[in-house]
Amino acid sequence: MPTVTPFGSWPTPISSELVVAAAVRVSGARTDGDAVYWAEGRPSEGGRTQIVRRDPDGTTTDLLPEGFDARTAVHEYGGGAWWVRGGVVWFANWADQRLYRLAPGGEPEPLTPEPATPRADRYADGFVAGDSLLLVRERHEGPKATDVRNEIVRLSGGEVEVLVTGPDFVTSPKLSPDGVRLVWIQWNHPSMPWDDTVLMGRNLENGDEAYIAGGPGESVMEPQWQPDGSLWFLSDRTGWWNLYRWVPGQDITPVVVLDAEIGVPAWQLGTSRYAVLPGGRVVFARWSKGYDGLAVREPNGEYVELDLPFSAIGSVAPYGIGSVVVVAGTPTEEPGVHVVSVDGDVETLHAPRDLGIDDGYLSVPQAVSFPSTDPAGEPRTSHALFYPPANPEHEGPEGALPPLLVVIHGGPTAAALPVLSVAVQYWTSRGFGVVDVNYGGSTGFGRAYREQLKGAWGIVDVADCLAAARYLAATGRVDGERLAIRGGSAGGYTTLAALARPDTPFSAGADHFGVADLEALAADTHKFESRYLDGLVGPYPAARETYVERSPIHHVADFHTPLIVLQGAEDAIVPPNQSEAIVNALRERKVPVAYLLFEGEQHGFRKAENITRALDAELSFYSQVFRFATDVEPVEVENLPR
Repeated sequence: MPTVTPFGSWPTPISSELVVAAAVRVSGARTDGDAVYWAEGRPSEGGRTQIVRRDPDGTTTDLLPEGFDARTAVHEYGGGAWWVRGGVVWFANWADQRLYRLAPGGEPEPLTPEPATPRADRYADGFVAGDSLLLVRERHEGPKATDVRNEIVRLSGGEVEVLVTGPDFVTSPKLSPDGVRLVWIQWNHPSMPWDDTVLMGRNLENGDEAYIAGGPGESVMEPQWQPDGSLWFLSDRTGWWNLYRWVPGQDITPVVVLDAEIGVPAWQLGTSRYAVLPGGRVVFARWSKGYDGLAVREPNGEYVELDLPFSAIGSVAPYGIGSVVVVAGTPTEEPGVHVVSVDGDVETLHAPRDLGIDDGYLSVPQAVSFPSTDPAGEPRTSHALFYPPANPEHEGPEGALPPLLVVIHGGPTAAALPVLSVAVQYWTSRGFGVVDVNYGGSTGFGRAYREQLKGAWGIVDVADCLAAARYLAATGRVDGERLAIRGGSAGGYTTLAALARPDTPFSAGADHFGVADLEALAADTHKFESRYLDGLVGPYPAARETYVERSPIHHVADFHTPLIVLQGAEDAIVPPNQSEAIVNALRERKVPVAYLLFEGEQHGFRKAENITRALDAELSFYSQVFRFATDVEPVEVENLPR
């Protein structure tokens, strides 16, 4: 029989060390003939990204020598940092941001010149075009983080030729099979790539340039040329990111039209959510009602949903005649690399790590919908994933309810992923309930839901997080007196905004590199997001009063809730001064606060020792605030009554 133990203090084998032990962030599956490649982010190696090749005989090989890290800083969020053709790998190296070529059996050779200023030139999103490469180049030209020029260039024989310049942003350069037509995606401030983008084309023989798709109110992405000369791409012109086909000189035709999202917000470059197979079959990932899955579109137009356990899919790449390679995970398994046939057969190439623990410790998420309100106070429905406590050896005292962690995803256009996160199980196996909120503005519910946050950041997201906590408390699933909220980046802002309300239901909060001052963010952030707040809050400085009103730093008089703040010292997206401003304000008001600054970390922690310390420090913080025992290394909480 389970031992009766206070919630929050349940002993568990899911330690912070297990969260990072042998943990890898698998991404970007590619195929090259019979070989399959993928990237692994390894906290145990300082967070560097390794490229792995798997040969047909099952042999796996780490390709990058020590000291190399396949990661680009384009848009600061990266993505599209490497690609492969004919056994040759090209990659952007994190330390210097130069582009390297790695031939089979060789050593990485730099292809791009060393810039006058370190890391001033950054490369990503490459496409092999014969003897040359098409690339996105991000050139940093001045002292400000926004003094940046984004261009599409062609690299050939060590010479760099600029092909596309002028738009604020360009991505996805692709050359037609006959080598004549170049296409790319572009957009301008203040739009973000999920708002308004344009698919453009140019005839390289005569220089004629033409609009293909996109524009105001439409986001296009992931163009792919096919051997027959047709161009396929994703567009949300119907309110959902669906699949379309274009042949030069003809009209655009829909291929897959569903009330589901094939596309995902382009925070990173190089996304791949569909694959066109020989014979006309299309295998695509589609996000619906909070869960991901794979489906096949047959040449006759019929759709077949594949019966698979996967609930979150990171990438899709064609493999042979009737299969794809995917990076995918389930509610009880971390993402791995798998081959999936059009018949639904699965072969695992890179299995998720074996945690070595009983399944009884794993909490399976439950999709919940709950009532909330819009900025005018009108009723609306929001969504979340709820993880109840799970531990086969312990249960809470009779009549007691577990504390709740309300988790706020970043973005804020991202989504709560229903895939095993050992970091979530770290909490649930100790007796916490966790709710991961897909507040208005989240992806996966269509453009209209995503746009509920337009002009309403700090209102809709906060309302939904408060509503989720109150809903779960009212339905008897959690203790309404022990509600905590935590989030990173944009989720950190929502956390602070929720705590800065006089009527907040939360009695503890954790801010991971969150925004405290919207004005400071508008004045001191990188180019990619430098106008993002125009849509979320309003144009600055015209809407300055709104920025001040919604900035948690201007509402410290309403802060009464204990807070822990965790920050990377080298964060260029949300600089440390944001965290330090809120911490200093709380110190002055004698509000309980803990602050940890992690040297060498950027936006999101990558080093194993820092990930473990951040988790354990947060647990120690909650144990002190909620008065339960824990055996992790304590963190100092200033001003907390003893």
